[in-house]
Parts: sequence; C-alpha cells; structure tokens
Amino acid sequence: MKSIREIFRNNPSLLDEPEVQQLINYCEELQDEIVEFKFKKTDNKELAMLDMLKEVSKGCNTFEKEQMEHERFGYPAPNYQETISNLKNYIYSRCRDEKIYL
Repeated sequence: MKSIREIFRNNPSLLDEPEVQQLINYCEELQDEIVEFKFKKTDNKELAMLDMLKEVSKGCNTFEKEQMEHERFGYPAPNYQETISNLKNYIYSRCRDEKIYL
C-alpha cells in the first residue's frame, strides 16, 4: 500500500488543501479499523477452526474423487496412510499456531 507522501510526491502542495486533509484523516481512520478488524479476526479461534475444517473437507473431497478415478480406470490406489499422516500434521500444526488445544 502506498503512503500518503508517495501518492502526492509529484504535487506536495495538494497536501495543504482542506479537502485533501479530510481525505487523509479518513484514510487513516480506515487503516486503523482494518488493523483492528484483522486483529479481531486472527484472535478469533472460531474462524481459525472454520478455516481448518474447510481445508480438511476440501482435502477429503479430493481424496474421494481420486479414489473414484482409480476405481473407474483401474489404476493402483495411492498410499492413503501418508495422506492421513499429512492431514493429521496439518491439523496439529494449525491448532498449535492458533493456540487451539484438542
């Protein structure tokens, strides 16, 4: 994101205009609100759990689709033990990062 000085670099005299000052103040307020929202969002364990569950669900759907393709075309089945291990590691890693205790 560009700073205010960068935006008005070619014409710094515009910074003295009252309308521009109002816009600058408004932008600063919005930036503060964005930071607060991001903090609340990252501090919310429910959102972290929801995100993790969506990722796990997406992964499970991918595995099911692969399994159906393997059965349909007669390919040898992949090693799901490694996949399950990776999934468990992902869950534990996210829980540790988000300070969620299972």
